[in-house]
Amino acid sequence: MEQHKKIIVVGGSAAGPKAAARARRMDEQAEITLFQQSPDMSMASCGYPYYVGGFFQDRNELLGSPGSVRDTAYFWNAKKIRTHVRTQVLSIDRKRRQVEYLHLDTGERGTAPYDKLVIATGAVPRKPPVPGVDLAGVTTLQSMQDADFLRKVRDEGKIRKAVVIGGGLIGIETCEALHLAGIQITLIELLPQLLTFLDNQMARLVEQYVQTKANVILGNGVAAFLGDKGHLTGVRLQNGAEIPCELAVIAIGVAPNAHLAKESGLALGPTGGILVNEFMQTSDPDIYAVGDCVESHHLVSGLPVHAPLGDLANLQGRVAGENVIKGNVARFPGTLQTGICKVFDYGVGSTGLSQQAALRAGITDLETVVNVGPDKPGFMKGRRLITKLVVEKSSGRILGAQVLGPGDVGKQVAIWAIAIKGKLTVDDMAGADLPYAPPFSLAIDHSIATAHIMQNKLRGYFRGISAGEFREALKSHKPMVLLDVRNPEEYEQMRLGVGERLIPLGQLRARMDELPQEKNVSIVLWCQVSLRGYEAARILLASGYTNVLVLEGGLAAWPFAREK
Repeated sequence: MEQHKKIIVVGGSAAGPKAAARARRMDEQAEITLFQQSPDMSMASCGYPYYVGGFFQDRNELLGSPGSVRDTAYFWNAKKIRTHVRTQVLSIDRKRRQVEYLHLDTGERGTAPYDKLVIATGAVPRKPPVPGVDLAGVTTLQSMQDADFLRKVRDEGKIRKAVVIGGGLIGIETCEALHLAGIQITLIELLPQLLTFLDNQMARLVEQYVQTKANVILGNGVAAFLGDKGHLTGVRLQNGAEIPCELAVIAIGVAPNAHLAKESGLALGPTGGILVNEFMQTSDPDIYAVGDCVESHHLVSGLPVHAPLGDLANLQGRVAGENVIKGNVARFPGTLQTGICKVFDYGVGSTGLSQQAALRAGITDLETVVNVGPDKPGFMKGRRLITKLVVEKSSGRILGAQVLGPGDVGKQVAIWAIAIKGKLTVDDMAGADLPYAPPFSLAIDHSIATAHIMQNKLRGYFRGISAGEFREALKSHKPMVLLDVRNPEEYEQMRLGVGERLIPLGQLRARMDELPQEKNVSIVLWCQVSLRGYEAARILLASGYTNVLVLEGGLAAWPFAREK
């Protein structure tokens, strides 16, 4: 009698069901069993903040669709996958190739044999080791139960003040969800910036915007959660300040849930995730691991990273599901840690390495530019995008990009992600053949324009200065000629107020005698986005000035205080 393969999957959020479903498509006769500790399966966990925020009303949309919820009956009838919810896998006996499990509701224990095993145990939320963390009113947003609790808070409308701890993706998305419920938000981040995947200038621009919606406190952490009769009443910060609140959401990141793998003797990587190869195979050839519990390989830095992202979980699950049936034929090459989040009416995304991450990885042969422009023509109501591009200076190879603003951030990040994956250079991107029509793009897409600016910089057609570098130069009182080349009306509406002189671009050639005659004097130029600043720089360079700098991104990318 033919023996059918026995496949066990441990974990039923995203990666596990994907692996199980792919395995079924590869082998109709395999015996596939999935164990899930929580009562729900195949949850769209990235949708939790949007359910809490009221973007949609039916909870079941997080579990499939209202008419086709991915429950135990669905998995059996549609996919012939046997599922056990509220069931914890206690241990893996690698020698006997079986797992021991516990039904949490009945207390029943049992064992199940496997030929191949897939571990998809996800991640666990980090919590600060401070007093009061177990008070009622203190929560995370990691599970469906957390989402249910916060949605109830929204619907009841009783809570007026909340604190969100953590300025990462989930923290900021939670801020928006609670803000939409009419709750006054204080966002606390221990580090000196929000969204650490961004470089400081870009993060400061996000901070400026978030400050219009919530109170943002940086460089401070939680010392204690304060309570009365078991219920949260406030948060004490490390500097001693106390913030009254009735709700606190902890969003300080997650750690790989690798306990089961570790107890089974499987190898872990330096990030604490399960060590896997390109086939998603662990140190045991019969056991695979996928999703937020694993360690991944960064395609640019080459370093191990923990990348708990929903798209990667599904990609990895697909690879493992095929390999447990077909042998190691499918590969997961690694990650660029491409990500995007909704920050109120802004999109914020990145791919590859930031400048800060590249330097931490020991990559120093870098050049960067900041570009500000619309995603579409003004007559099609184009919206602003701010992009920072990071490249390898010697080769022009694209290493990373960060994009933010109310424009079409997702499209831009996707373009750069493919460019980095394809190991394209700035010259490749400068001539990229992208689709154009006014409802969708500029004739020269924002991404191509960014490549053009970088190309100009690499070829020596201009020298840029970042907002941070310019600010430090101002603090040092270094002698500089500062020129704003906008029109007088623009200057009156908004300006830096750092001692600059206004000479509109159209008047610059006629007013050259107003500039110092010493040709090596430092001159810094800008306009709203520094396109006119670049044109002014070319005029000055042609006139013999040798130390001309353009403030990259202009006033639109200035992340610090200004006069107006």
